[in-house]
Amino acid sequence: MEICVCVKRVPMVGGAIMVTSDGLDVDVAMSGFTVSPHEECAVEEAVQITERLGGTATVLTVGPPQAADQLRDMLALGAGRAILLQTDGGEWGPVATAAAIAAAVAGGGYDLLLFGNESADTGGYQVPVRVAHALGLPCVTGIKKLQVGPGQVGTGQVGTGQPDRIVASREYRGVQESFDVPLPAVVSVKEGINLPRYPSLPGRLRAKRAVIEQAEPQGGTDWLRKLRLEVPRSAAKQARILGTGADAVPALVEVLDSLGVLP
Repeated sequence: MEICVCVKRVPMVGGAIMVTSDGLDVDVAMSGFTVSPHEECAVEEAVQITERLGGTATVLTVGPPQAADQLRDMLALGAGRAILLQTDGGEWGPVATAAAIAAAVAGGGYDLLLFGNESADTGGYQVPVRVAHALGLPCVTGIKKLQVGPGQVGTGQVGTGQPDRIVASREYRGVQESFDVPLPAVVSVKEGINLPRYPSLPGRLRAKRAVIEQAEPQGGTDWLRKLRLEVPRSAAKQARILGTGADAVPALVEVLDSLGVLP
């Protein structure tokens, strides 16, 4: 089974978010880059499926040359092939990104296109749906369980044999929804569909030696122009020492009264 997983290079931010002096990028001087958690789960799902049914899990990204590092991270998890649609590092919105991915995978013989439900930086939720629309493929989003195999429409059951459809499930407002979809198809998965494995040492060595296929992205532009990034101001916080021991009681009562918590 041939599966293509689309990932995105995003800032790895573990604390306060800082922007660069020109206000156009997130300052990652003290952190780095990674892929979105949803996408890491999508890669793990693709690897598990191909381990079970055979075939190749391919990872693809649209990004600058440095995005090859994230592709190698995914190769270390078990993906067998990596494709970089190399850009100059400029801003790519969902319209252009989806068009480039659709052009790259069209005619590639993929049975399944996997995405993370949304990227960790912009959270646009758009690219999987746009790719599916461009390719004329069925699309299901927000998936937390995926079964692959021969199926019976409407039963939610899959059997054994040559895979020709999927049953994709999710929970929406407390209700379990299942979609019986013929292949090829586009699916976006959410974190929690699986537990991504840690890369093994042999996996890291193989990823380090692997050849990253490179191509120029096709499909046009969004005609976007980034004005600035702005970190919202957090609510002001302050602390005041009212006193010590019994001497602080009158001041404490005054504060509680001003907050309206006294009867």
